[in-house]
Amino acid sequence: MAQQRPDISQATWEDAQLLWDYHQMHHEIRPCSVIIGLGSHDLGVATTSAQLYRQGFAPLVVFSGANSPTTSGRFPRGEAVHYREHAMMLGVPSSAILLEPRATNTAENLSLSREVLAAAEVPVSSVLLVSKPYEQRRSFATARKIWPDVEIVCASEPMSLSEYANKIGTKTVVDMLVGTLQRLVEYPKRGFIISQEVPATAVSAYERLRACGFDSRVIPS
Repeated sequence: MAQQRPDISQATWEDAQLLWDYHQMHHEIRPCSVIIGLGSHDLGVATTSAQLYRQGFAPLVVFSGANSPTTSGRFPRGEAVHYREHAMMLGVPSSAILLEPRATNTAENLSLSREVLAAAEVPVSSVLLVSKPYEQRRSFATARKIWPDVEIVCASEPMSLSEYANKIGTKTVVDMLVGTLQRLVEYPKRGFIISQEVPATAVSAYERLRACGFDSRVIPS
């Protein structure tokens, strides 16, 4: 049974755990042509990308991301720039990092990173795609839509839901789990991502959480 938190009910926590598990792809990490770290508010993406590089899973890292309303204060010079600086502090040489500083969404992260790699004449057959833990599945679905001819292996900072909630706040995390599930359902209809099978249990958990007010990340219908 999922661990109960004092700030939400046991049933709500179990619904959140169900979505957390679904959003992760549970891929086996293996060597790839390049690591791409997707820009966000979470510096753990840069930390994980640096660790994977130092463990020899790819010879090159691309950090992609400009700014959003939630990151401009935290990363004033842009997500990719701050990610690069953090990775270098963790031992990744500057020569092993390429920057893509313009992307403002996941589709642009992928398409613009592909352009950066092409300009650098880097052959790419596989991508180790590093995202926030709850964004693995949506990042995968976006990558398969934008860049269908490469193998995608998903990774993120190894954290439990409880650890991540302690890191950024329970309400924020559950709101994001709900918003991401909605996008997995709605975005294929808009041509943004490939379709993913969404189990009925995940849909039911999403509906219960949304009805409980975890809806700040929901897009208008």
